[in-house]
Amino acid sequence: MLKTKKWDILNYLKTEDDIERYLNAAFAEGDPEFAAAALGDAAKARKLMRKAAKKAGVARESLYQSLSKKGSPQFKTIMSVVDSLGFKLKVAPA
Repeated sequence: MLKTKKWDILNYLKTEDDIERYLNAAFAEGDPEFAAAALGDAAKARKLMRKAAKKAGVARESLYQSLSKKGSPQFKTIMSVVDSLGFKLKVAPA
């Protein structure tokens, strides 16, 4: 019998470069739910959810929920997570 295991992005976000490329690809997709979930993945990979939640002024559990595919984070939350990851958002021509 063939055995499989669940694929998890966290197994592939090992370096800062991995995280940066992942976030850039997620934002390039133009899907707000995917972008928010990718930020959550990056914060989990860097073990920064507690710090990001504190910076955003929300409970850690709330941050997990808002950065999930079903979540709907406020822009302030997005900015706080991006900042806690050590990144900045920027605008570029489409």
